[in-house]
Amino acid sequence: MTAQELLTLTPAPAQTPEIGVWLSVLREGRERTLRRAAQIADLDAVPERGHSAGTLLYHVALIEMDWLYSEVLEKQEADFPPEARDWFPLDARGEDGKLSAVTGESLERHLERLAWVRARLEETFEGMGLEEFRRVRQMEDYDVTPEWVLMHLALHESHHEGQLSLLPRAQS
Repeated sequence: MTAQELLTLTPAPAQTPEIGVWLSVLREGRERTLRRAAQIADLDAVPERGHSAGTLLYHVALIEMDWLYSEVLEKQEADFPPEARDWFPLDARGEDGKLSAVTGESLERHLERLAWVRARLEETFEGMGLEEFRRVRQMEDYDVTPEWVLMHLALHESHHEGQLSLLPRAQS
């Protein structure tokens, strides 16, 4: 008889169990992204259609940071932490509307950036109550709750993890 894999979800530590569940979902997605990233042969290689791994990793981190500070914490870009400019010197997209190309960075730098923004996100949500989690933020073009932001970030990262899975792997 072989041991059967146990697939369960243990909520991350949080003031509110519902938030802990979403943080666990984000953690699982990040683990998958990190495993994929570690397998990529060349972070700067651009496939015929798509983006390099470096560009995708930067984009995932930048979007997470932007949603956290802009929508959840309701801050203007000028009020983002000073380290944000160090981690994110490029805008999400260039003038052509395509993702800003990120090249020449090590895997370690990308992983540090992802960890930096995730630490701020988890710190924000771990102490948040359910009322604040579901409080609607009124933005210029839409209204949004932090609950929806976490769902969106989970889907966003999953999408880009799928793109990473299509890039050439390093030879073992």
